[in-house]
Amino acid sequence: MGVDKASLLFRGQPLVVHALRVLRGASLDVSIAGSRADLRAYAPVVEDAEPGLGPLGGICSALASTEARWAVFLPVDLPLVPSSLLRFLLKHARVTGIAINLTSVAGFAQTFPAVLDRAVLQGLKAELEAGRRGCFSAFQAAANGLGQPVSVLAAESLVQDGQLTHPAGLPLASWFSNINSKEELRQAEAHFPGFFA
Repeated sequence: MGVDKASLLFRGQPLVVHALRVLRGASLDVSIAGSRADLRAYAPVVEDAEPGLGPLGGICSALASTEARWAVFLPVDLPLVPSSLLRFLLKHARVTGIAINLTSVAGFAQTFPAVLDRAVLQGLKAELEAGRRGCFSAFQAAANGLGQPVSVLAAESLVQDGQLTHPAGLPLASWFSNINSKEELRQAEAHFPGFFA
């Protein structure tokens, strides 16, 4: 995109601000995983122990830096995810004790947001050490290492049951709109002009 996504302006604010708003809306203490010291103005930064390993490296560094059992991960390129989804995934994790908790839309598992038990750290590190950096496959491998499935909750059922809502009434299909190009950014802003007003 020619610019770091965290700094990309969406509705007049950097994407990192939108991600932090969603996390804080779920009553979570926030920090930013990555090697961007310039983002310290927004929240504490957990620098990558080994830069250049992508999102999975950031996840491992973040898990290694906390004493909390559960960690919630949300990338900056999902600004339309509602806080209610994070709250529900975290509650589900605490109740079931399942180490990796994701959601699905139209039958497709979404890699993020993710609620992870700190116990998956060694399994995720093993994937990195083996040269495998894909987050979803690493989640599956780490869960298998613990003798557990990855918990994937169908978002449609949760919306129908009234468990999840969006503060702007956005339809579920739009919640997971990734912003990976300037065109996708333009489309997201055009489709939802009043959400961040």
